[in-house]
Amino acid sequence: MALPGKSLTRSWRHWRRGSDLSVPLASTDVEDTNRRFLLYGVLPLWVVPAVADWWMHRRTRIEHTTGTKESAVHALMMTEAGIPVAMGLLARINPLVLSVMGGAAAAHSATALYDVTLATHKREVRPIEQHIHSFLEVLPLAGIAFTGCLHADEVRATLRGGRGPDDWKLLPKNRPLSAAYLAGLGAVIGAGVVLPYAEELRRCIRAERSS
Repeated sequence: MALPGKSLTRSWRHWRRGSDLSVPLASTDVEDTNRRFLLYGVLPLWVVPAVADWWMHRRTRIEHTTGTKESAVHALMMTEAGIPVAMGLLARINPLVLSVMGGAAAAHSATALYDVTLATHKREVRPIEQHIHSFLEVLPLAGIAFTGCLHADEVRATLRGGRGPDDWKLLPKNRPLSAAYLAGLGAVIGAGVVLPYAEELRRCIRAERSS
């Protein structure tokens, strides 16, 4: 009988099989350029408006207005964005992953609309914050667009309902992203998204308990 630790190790090795995907920094090839902009532009720069939005919530004292309810909505939107991003980074792009991305983008847009509706009734939402929201809404769509351009054959298969059972399975990439890139991006997201919004939620809960 296999031990759980050994089973997890084999599973990780299965997902890390194959040589790492190389993204040449000097290449002017269209595919390399698009992939480079997606990996080193769109994804890490997504953190910038996220931090700016957190700062606007702090300036308008979210803990004393919409409080825990709005902060929980922010956590929901991060989950809606985080799941398809993780799938795109770790799994093979196929109709399943593209469908999850599309569904998550629609859910994220609907939740963002609810978030603004909730906020504008109870706290000041300044024009600059609304402008920041536009970046947070567009960047997920930009990520999906770049992914679709890089995997046009999979988009076509998705629109046709898939080519077979494997199109609807979560599979490892043939050429995974390097561990160094994944660790670096994880650190950026942790420092620029997870920690600030965890602090916001904690602040809101504390204010709610003390009121």
